[in-house]
Amino acid sequence: MTVLRNLVQYIDAFTDRSGRVLAWLALGMAALTALIVVMRYGLNTGSILAQELVTYMHGCLFMLGAAYALKQGAHVRVDIFYRNFTPRGRAWVNSLGSIVFLMPLCLFIVFSSLDYVLESWAMLETSPEPGGIPAVFLLKSLIPLMALNLLLQGLAETLRNALLLSLEQN
Repeated sequence: MTVLRNLVQYIDAFTDRSGRVLAWLALGMAALTALIVVMRYGLNTGSILAQELVTYMHGCLFMLGAAYALKQGAHVRVDIFYRNFTPRGRAWVNSLGSIVFLMPLCLFIVFSSLDYVLESWAMLETSPEPGGIPAVFLLKSLIPLMALNLLLQGLAETLRNALLLSLEQN
């Protein structure tokens, strides 16, 4: 039991730190977008690199922030019945939902995206735009990373619920 609790704490700590670091990207995106607007309409100039950087930051924020959203309970949930369940009933729903839906989906995303990402890495895919960021392969790498982060946090949530259910048994 202690090992499982420690594992859940380590995963939660990793997800928390990641989420807090990623949150700064929202501020960076807003500042860069404001700069792009000023450059375009105030100085009559543009930057493909800056525009793509906003896209990369957006991708990082949302793809890698999915695990943090799961940990914080920020994912969309249809809770017509769920909100009336006991904590034990919620733990069962959350555990089964993670095992039956979340974890298989994460594994599917990892394995189905690997060839796509590896092809991009093999050619060191770059932006098709002149002056764009020459690292599309890094952006595509976010796909399996998102799934692995989400899988890890899904494991922590499942273990947390299993611990809750086992404590209530005793």
